[in-house]
Amino acid sequence: MPTDLEKLRVLLPHWIEHNAEHAGEFRTWAERGREAGEQILEAAQYLELAKQALEKALEKLGGPLEHLRE
Repeated sequence: MPTDLEKLRVLLPHWIEHNAEHAGEFRTWAERGREAGEQILEAAQYLELAKQALEKALEKLGGPLEHLRE
């Protein structure tokens, strides 16, 4: 049975990718957001910071695992 840390090593890469995708979407929509564009860009920056924190966490756990052992 996989440990919680092993599960995290599988989940974290997905979360990292997911945040990067959303940050890109936010940047695209910020251009269309007119007066709200600045705040949408700010949200994209926060997602980038979250992505960086998740990458550091993954590194501390030993990097990604492709598959979990049963």
